[in-house]
Amino acid sequence: MVANKSMGLWSATSIGVGAMVGAGIFSIFETATQISGNAVYISFIIAGLIALLTTYSYAKMGVRYPSAGGPVEFLVRGFGDGILSGGLNILLWTGYIFGLALYAKGFSLYAMTFMPAGSAAIWSNVFATAIIVIFTAINFIGAKAVGRSEIFVVSIKVGILMLFAFSGLFFIRSDNISITHFPNTPNILFGAGIVFLAYQGFGLITNAAEDMDDPRKTLPKALYLSVLIVICIYVLVSLAVIGNLPMSEIINAKDYALAAASEPFLGTVGFKIMAIAALFSTSSAINASLYGGANVSYLIAKEGELPEFFERKVWKRSTEGLFITSGLVILCTNLLNLEGIGMLASASLLVIYVAVNAAHLRLSGETGAKPYLIWSSLFSSLVFFGILVYYELLNSVKTLIAFTFVLVFCFIVEWIYRKHSKREMKTRE
Repeated sequence: MVANKSMGLWSATSIGVGAMVGAGIFSIFETATQISGNAVYISFIIAGLIALLTTYSYAKMGVRYPSAGGPVEFLVRGFGDGILSGGLNILLWTGYIFGLALYAKGFSLYAMTFMPAGSAAIWSNVFATAIIVIFTAINFIGAKAVGRSEIFVVSIKVGILMLFAFSGLFFIRSDNISITHFPNTPNILFGAGIVFLAYQGFGLITNAAEDMDDPRKTLPKALYLSVLIVICIYVLVSLAVIGNLPMSEIINAKDYALAAASEPFLGTVGFKIMAIAALFSTSSAINASLYGGANVSYLIAKEGELPEFFERKVWKRSTEGLFITSGLVILCTNLLNLEGIGMLASASLLVIYVAVNAAHLRLSGETGAKPYLIWSSLFSSLVFFGILVYYELLNSVKTLIAFTFVLVFCFIVEWIYRKHSKREMKTRE
């Protein structure tokens, strides 16, 4: 993509907020409440604080190595241009594809609630495909369109969620949030490990570094601001939901817990309002993730870590990576069973977070970062990855097997390509 140098603070912040909220509060809230109960908002706070630690590494390296590839650049800088960094970069791109497929499917399911009862199931695939095509077109226009569209979408989404949250706070039943009903402390921590997945979108901001007027000032502010905003949103919305619905009703509502919680104080129109918020949430997540995923595929190609086909020019611009990413997302959305795909996306990106922190340890002399903060971030990321694996071990061994296959496959592809390709790697300055 062509860098327009037009990405301001709020445009960059909205990319992080859009990616996090779209993937978080609407997709894993019911699962989190089953684990953390009415202390789920505590789990969101704990996970948010851990996310802030990882934000430190992204901010320091993003300023030192501004690049359209974000973590791609960090990994190659830290581990060198080899199979390890190459395999991790492919894993990152794969994680974006899985995540985008999940968001597109979520968008289509909420869109179906506005269709007449009994509508053909094919409409779900139509909606999922259409939303990817729309945001592919927006990303093709350039970074300025991405930033402006993301501000618009995120503003509406956050506005609806804040209306829901603040309205719901006036109707909270104190018994629902009483600490006497809190689960055991391990459950709260286990829940934090699950909801940590809802904070994984902030790293996409680093992909916009080359499009910022002054990344040294804008990038760190956008990273920290986006995480802090999302912590506030998650905590307020969590309190509104658990304060208005008993745990049994939240669990029964499943994917529509937020809509069900809005009915006591917003009436029957509450469901539709929250469905609209869900549409905007998933849309902004698609917009932000597609921007990051396309940039990742381009930079991987630029550095010679995927076949040259990914770097060919379309209309004299470097956008074929965008089209290939979008095409693979559409295929995954329409052809794959998406049960467990959220875990595949989250686990993939969490591995990247661990790797980025490890790379940062090797580069701390160049970034001027404090080692103890990097170690804290690395350790916390490893712990949360362990929690995620343990949770899936108890609930879905097949998903763990699938993730292991994806992880190994990424490194095999990288090894085969490097072994048989005659393409020379580009020298880094």
